[in-house]
Amino acid sequence: MADFSTLKDLDVKGKRVLVRVDFNCPIQDGRVSDDTRIQAAMPTIRRLLNEGAAVVLMSHLGRPKGKRNLEFTLGPVAARLQEVWGKPVKLATDCIGPETEALSSSLKPGEILLLENLRFHPEEEANDEGFAEKLARHGQIYVNDAFGTAHRAHASTVGVARFLPSAAGLLMEAELTHLGELLSAPQKPFVAILGGSKVSDKIAVLESLVTKADVILIGGGMAFTFIKSHGGEIGKSLCEADMDLPKRIEEKARAAGVKLLLPVDVQVSTAIKGGSPAETVAADQVPADKMGLDIGEKTSSLYAAEIAKARTIFWNGPMGVFEVPPFDKGTRAVAESVCNSSGRSCIGGGDSAAAVTQMGMADKITHVSTGGGASMEFLEGQELPGVAVLRRSAQTV
Repeated sequence: MADFSTLKDLDVKGKRVLVRVDFNCPIQDGRVSDDTRIQAAMPTIRRLLNEGAAVVLMSHLGRPKGKRNLEFTLGPVAARLQEVWGKPVKLATDCIGPETEALSSSLKPGEILLLENLRFHPEEEANDEGFAEKLARHGQIYVNDAFGTAHRAHASTVGVARFLPSAAGLLMEAELTHLGELLSAPQKPFVAILGGSKVSDKIAVLESLVTKADVILIGGGMAFTFIKSHGGEIGKSLCEADMDLPKRIEEKARAAGVKLLLPVDVQVSTAIKGGSPAETVAADQVPADKMGLDIGEKTSSLYAAEIAKARTIFWNGPMGVFEVPPFDKGTRAVAESVCNSSGRSCIGGGDSAAAVTQMGMADKITHVSTGGGASMEFLEGQELPGVAVLRRSAQTV
């Protein structure tokens, strides 16, 4: 993190700090149904307020497609943030404009203003320079604490940093530190666990990790493309047409001396719904009328043995359709193995993060990333636009 300015480099007393947060929370019946993203931003918000700053927060919510659509208002987020903070939180009716600027300029140290949804304006996603300049008027310092949006070159993640001295928030710093260690200096043995539906979705991160990990464990629907490429019978299981993808990964793993393991048994059924009759079969002998929906107990035990030896663990993607019991058993078994490991563990956002949170195990993981797409692109070796601009701004704070 030497090439980034962070909160410790800032003198924020008596200043307005404009903070990009990721408050893209699920809303049900007008209330935030999962405040994980709010809680993740609170350490940065609390630190700035406690050090005498006035804090102006900005975020997107959903996909209003550049139009003012109150279905996507941040009102419920402001209400939940106020409950979490325990003090009033002001909500602007827009994110730019004279009225909003008047609100932000009158903000006193210790106060919070949340701007209305950035994506009510098409200029946000277009990274429009004029729009970014208008956003920058709300603060004297810019802090990006929204790692989950750092892979998007938007006005609030890239454009604003060109107008204000900029730094990474505590969450952004933690993400870059933990994920960066996986690429630069993972403690060995390093076990990578990859699941999800498609090999093509993970091909870039597989090609990156196959040169760094010692063991790669494959699960989820993507496993059946590997199994099919070996001539296995997979029934109606998910499978991609391109057999060259898994072969290419396996060849690279062999060349690098990396152990790549596939499921040896799977749970199958005729339908993806709770209560469907399920049975365990060999992973390469799925009946023609059934589909593989989870890894089996033998595979869970095999993977647990590898995870137990690891000093570094990275996991992205569930082992099966964890949302529909009984096909959550494999994902739960892997989660328990990761929690019981003495190694450092990192979960790369997305469904795997949702799974450990749902199962009440997130607090036993060293780091649960808040950025599914961003964490994947980072681990692929791509430079994220929202991170690159902080690096360029590091000397200006």
